[in-house]
Amino acid sequence: MAYEFEQVRTSQEIFIYLLEHHELRETDQPQLYRAFAEDEAVQNLVRSQGSTAECDVERYGDVIYLIPGLQNRFLGYSRAQLKKELCRSNATDRDYYLVQFSMLVLLLEFYDGQGSSSKTRDYIRVGELQNSITAHLQEGRARESEEGAGGTFTQMTEAYEALRSDDKGTRQKTTKEGFIHHILRFLQAQGLIEYIEQDEMIKTTRKLDRFMDWNLLNKANYQRVLDVLGVQNE
Repeated sequence: MAYEFEQVRTSQEIFIYLLEHHELRETDQPQLYRAFAEDEAVQNLVRSQGSTAECDVERYGDVIYLIPGLQNRFLGYSRAQLKKELCRSNATDRDYYLVQFSMLVLLLEFYDGQGSSSKTRDYIRVGELQNSITAHLQEGRARESEEGAGGTFTQMTEAYEALRSDDKGTRQKTTKEGFIHHILRFLQAQGLIEYIEQDEMIKTTRKLDRFMDWNLLNKANYQRVLDVLGVQNE
């Protein structure tokens, strides 16, 4: 397919803007947004550039997002980087898996994958999230015990139990409270949640709500999340 020079130039402007800002809002850049939304050639060019950079380019409502692929090391985070960012020093793979698991529990607390909107609540308290993580870990470990062998849940539970409990408000990664705090601060930095520390309250952002409704929580992906957590979907 032959492209006009103006289409190529516009697609490059859009992709460069996405590289810098990670999202393009209609209210901020109406001309570039309309070029992507209304011109299939421009849209194809932008998505092709995204594919080359191991990213997806998706439009949800009035926002275009640049979403790094799982193996993206330029725009995304490597396992080593996430360990350094979110885990205590000398963290092992079980600590990394615990971080990922805790994020899944947070998502499950807010979304159920059903109806026109998957969101089921407006906020959750940090203490409630901590209790939910503990409960899901215990359930998973119990299933593994019934099967007669330790596995990932056992390893994650051991990593979580190795964290101290602290009611003094410190934010050290060696405590359960500090571990969750750093995860929440990380998700807030990505624009996915609003973490109101003084009230110990967590809210989701419009960005995360859209991503969950339009992308992650299609039926197949939602079932994968439930399977990981061991939740029975009635």
